[in-house]
Amino acid sequence: MIRRIVIVGGGSAGWLTAGLIAAAQQGTPVEITLIESPDVPAIGVGEGTWPSMRDTLRRIGVSETEFFRQCDASFKQGSRFNGWVNGSADDVYFHPFVMPQGWGEVDLPRAWQQQHPDIPFADLVSYQPHLCVQGRAPKQAVTPEYAAVANYGYHLDAGKFGLFLREHCTRKLGVRYLADHVLAINSAPDGDIASLQTARNGTLEGDLFIDCTGMQSLLLGKHYQVPLISQQHVLFNDTALAIQVPYASSDAPIAAQTTSTAQNAGWIWDIGLPTRRGVGHVYARAYISDDEAEAQLRAYIRATGGPANAGAVRQIKYEPGYRARFWQRNCVAIGLSAGFIEPLEASALALVEMGATMVADELPASRAAMDIVAARYNETFSYRWERVIDFLKLHYVLSQRRDTAYWRDQQSTVPQRLQDLLTLWQHRAPSRNDFPRIEEVFPTASYQYILYGMGFRSEFRPAPAQEAAMADGYFREAASLTRRMLPALPDVRSLLDHIRQHGLQNI
Repeated sequence: MIRRIVIVGGGSAGWLTAGLIAAAQQGTPVEITLIESPDVPAIGVGEGTWPSMRDTLRRIGVSETEFFRQCDASFKQGSRFNGWVNGSADDVYFHPFVMPQGWGEVDLPRAWQQQHPDIPFADLVSYQPHLCVQGRAPKQAVTPEYAAVANYGYHLDAGKFGLFLREHCTRKLGVRYLADHVLAINSAPDGDIASLQTARNGTLEGDLFIDCTGMQSLLLGKHYQVPLISQQHVLFNDTALAIQVPYASSDAPIAAQTTSTAQNAGWIWDIGLPTRRGVGHVYARAYISDDEAEAQLRAYIRATGGPANAGAVRQIKYEPGYRARFWQRNCVAIGLSAGFIEPLEASALALVEMGATMVADELPASRAAMDIVAARYNETFSYRWERVIDFLKLHYVLSQRRDTAYWRDQQSTVPQRLQDLLTLWQHRAPSRNDFPRIEEVFPTASYQYILYGMGFRSEFRPAPAQEAAMADGYFREAASLTRRMLPALPDVRSLLDHIRQHGLQNI
């Protein structure tokens, strides 16, 4: 029987995994231990999440009010892309979290392109970009915890988030916590991991070991020698510079979305938290020096109202890629130990949620069942990582920028599956037939938001009159919702102030 689960590594990945499994196993004899070295800090720059995090936090029993208060959290309603299409001053589009109005009922891209091509696609089919531009929150003060007027995820302080989850998991879910060093990994005769040798707690035995040790991948990578499949030939970025930027004043507006601004050899993220901004430059060292990348980052900070003498940056180097397998014998890797591509579209924490949820839902009852679950897990996550790569590459390959070698070279490194889809999309919009799995990483609507936000045009057949009329009705519906929501929703900072003082209602 699988009774003892040992998670190696904390941070957001380790504690989310511990929380999801512990919540699913409450009332059973399964014991969960998390061990992390007190000397290894978490990377701590994963500050954006998807709306799925609301379900995750609710599933593990977290109060959303306390999450906001203790994790310096704010709302994320999608992403804004500046300068990705051609680099001009008005080069802006949104990838909102709200599905298009009338989604699934009518071919919205065809009607948009034939009837309203002068209006940005997302602006026509969704009210959410307008909320973001006006800095509106996605809910009202009377909206209960986790409920939404407009779909949302979070921006958060990753360091505080890990500590918050640790407190919740140990106090409320019975997870055993060891602050200790792993000195050795002891193998069983059949090749399974039998136990860990620790500095202070001796031998730590387990039936299932979960590797959340970050990029060092102590168990899956170093012990089992499962290789990293590099994706640097497809997605070039391999370095990030991160910095925390103070607001000019305590009442400065808080952005309702992640902003991604294209640069000569990468892009800059800008995430608004209640007390500061998290800003960083993701770039490819093959195309730009570290000093040039830092100069571009500091120029961006000054141009967006930050101080001229912002503090020191943290540099994080990585190789974009994912492991050849994620579950080897009785060890499964979740988080950075399984792979990392880049922070565009904030897929890192989402993949943690997906991985931990699948382990929690499919936790094998016996060692014999584990191999079956492992095979399914590996197939599922190989598919998911490939879809992440396709979706991120879509942003780059559609760019019309040719001002640097970085942007020119993006056109010649397109995965075949994505190239096939782009060929199909020359004559029709992305559809559910292109992504047949029940649980896709990105919904078809996201592909449409990026495809048409980046200026792609399909050679559609003329829309029937009835379809055109239906689509116009949905476009008017989106506009009507925009007019109603803008005056009814508070700005982000006002709602966060209310949450800190009064909290949100429980459902």
